[in-house]
Amino acid sequence: MGNFKMDSIRNVVMMGHGKSGKTTLAEAMLINSGAIDRMGKVADGNTISDYDPEEVKRQLSIQTAMIPIEWKGMKYNMIDTPGYFDFAGEVKEGLRAADSALIVLSGRSGVSVGTEQVFKYAKIKGVPIMFFVNKMDDERANYQKTLEEMKEKFGKSITPFVIPIREGEKFKGYVDIVDMTARRYEGIERIDIPVPEEMEAEIAPLRDMIMEAIAETDDALMNKYFNGEEFTFDEIKKAIRQGVKDGTIYPVYCGTGQDNVGVMSLMDGIGKYLPNPNEITEVAHNSKTGEPVEVVQDAQDTTSAIIFKTIADPYVGKMSLFRVYSGSVKADSTLYNPNKDTYEKIGKVFTLTGKKQQDASEIIAGDIGVVAKLDKSKTGDTLCAENKNIILSGIEFPAPVISMAVYPEATGDEEKIVSGLMKLTDEDPTFTVTNNSETKQTLINGQGEQHIDVIVNKLKTKYGVSVKLEDPIVPYRETILGKATVEGKHKKQSGGHGQYGHVKIEFEPGITEDMIFEEKVFGGSVPKNYFPAVEKGLRDSCAHGVLAGYPVVNLKATLLDGSYHPVDSSEMAFKTAASIAYKEGLKQAKPVLLEPIGALKVYIPENIMGDVIGDINKRRGQIMGMGESELPGLNLVEAEVPVSEMHKYATDLRSMSQGRGSFTFEFTRYETAPSNIAEKVISLSSNKNN
Repeated sequence: MGNFKMDSIRNVVMMGHGKSGKTTLAEAMLINSGAIDRMGKVADGNTISDYDPEEVKRQLSIQTAMIPIEWKGMKYNMIDTPGYFDFAGEVKEGLRAADSALIVLSGRSGVSVGTEQVFKYAKIKGVPIMFFVNKMDDERANYQKTLEEMKEKFGKSITPFVIPIREGEKFKGYVDIVDMTARRYEGIERIDIPVPEEMEAEIAPLRDMIMEAIAETDDALMNKYFNGEEFTFDEIKKAIRQGVKDGTIYPVYCGTGQDNVGVMSLMDGIGKYLPNPNEITEVAHNSKTGEPVEVVQDAQDTTSAIIFKTIADPYVGKMSLFRVYSGSVKADSTLYNPNKDTYEKIGKVFTLTGKKQQDASEIIAGDIGVVAKLDKSKTGDTLCAENKNIILSGIEFPAPVISMAVYPEATGDEEKIVSGLMKLTDEDPTFTVTNNSETKQTLINGQGEQHIDVIVNKLKTKYGVSVKLEDPIVPYRETILGKATVEGKHKKQSGGHGQYGHVKIEFEPGITEDMIFEEKVFGGSVPKNYFPAVEKGLRDSCAHGVLAGYPVVNLKATLLDGSYHPVDSSEMAFKTAASIAYKEGLKQAKPVLLEPIGALKVYIPENIMGDVIGDINKRRGQIMGMGESELPGLNLVEAEVPVSEMHKYATDLRSMSQGRGSFTFEFTRYETAPSNIAEKVISLSSNKNN
């Protein structure tokens, strides 16, 4: 595939709800372009874009894939993205490299929640949008109903460019409403036919809708429209392109990717109506001053590009997919990364079709390419000429919503686990790896249970290490509510020097989380040089409470008295004596278990407010407020909920809201656990120790 001029390139991200048929549609495009001679099937695991072993096994897309297509002298960089919520980060990556969006939906299912979600992504990014209503071969597909749902959800910009031809319940072809042509299919044979007379009444209002939308793009066209004059084809094409770019027209095509019906018409529409790269304004910011900078998308300018995706390959190494905005990225060159303030050696550059690599001497402005084995650069980083002084806008990834503790199945694999996980975080920034020093657990934090499962399986298949998962340990705390004065004595004689330490300590609630230590010793009953040992013994003991072994907070300890032996006393003896006093003193001072509480903000449609509030109450949560949110169409519920009740909340909220809800949850404080919860935690701790 050679170099194409910028006005012949289209960068289009394919988005939609899971099982809407994006991957199959991409296969149909590939066969139409002559890139393949046989369409693969998702069920057979032989499609171009779903090549990862996890995708083949699960029969669904889990990562963004590049599908470059040559069509009628143009190059379409089709970016196939997953449709499941756990892999939303992949959609964000694909959208970052695109100039427009093709949203695929099923004619049977209509507007699913995933359709709504990706539409929001496209609107936030500000890219032109085109729709393809897929699976029209299904007898239960209803094009008119789907159009009505789309208009209700996405507004009056929804503009059908084609209408299906049905014979009985069979989908046999379509009428192109823009140029008033019709095509009928017999198997794979496509036949041009006159527009069926019986469909004219159905077509007329739809064509009027298109003409009205065209008229609204220009005052001169509006005058022609009101005067009843016909638009020329060039006027129609130019106006549609402008309306699509402005977002006043969302073209809607229909067909079936599986049978390759209507796909060529869609491909023609992409070339005719979606913008080329130099029609899109890209705003970066100055790497030194932070001021906004408009990037001129020109192949003759100095180089600027953004890394929008990373693939971790255990054999090839790290592959960085990049989109060029100005100049070109050439093989065997050096570029500057202003995000990391470092230089990167560019070795071989190539393009990807699924997993297939094709060498290239350079990737010019407007196009997409790949470079392997960059040293420091990551997804979202800019690569540019040193004197360019710009940073292109990065990618805002969703924060993790679920955590699982990971343990090696084989002893000694700890380092391999950490190494493999860190490489996978390069590939997928939507999950993180954290080490909890208190619980001694390594945590994988991701977008959902399926996301975590994919990470674990990739760790095994790519890096040869198997792990097991457990729920994270909840970091409880212990404290005291009362006051107690106790003595601790450590006395041991075993020939020669013995050990002797004796302290009397008062324990009471403190005003700070960290232990407060004071001394009120009179008469030298405990020499001053042993005070630090007493404090050290107490602080070490605070790591483990007397109820369930959790750290103790808000404790004040005052050394009142004691005794010593001129020969047998030592720092270690007084440290041990303090520990003995601590254990007895806390038992007498009304010890209680503290549980962590977090602030929950849930963004949900109004119709499920009751369900969500009821669920929060079941989790022992306390509602703090509710009302409209800053997110369009969503209400906000604020609550305080124990951390122990939130482990699987992401999965449960997704089920309750059908994927429309989202939430944030942050730890805020500790408070006394109810007696039934405390008894359960203490019992579990006791069983574990036994």
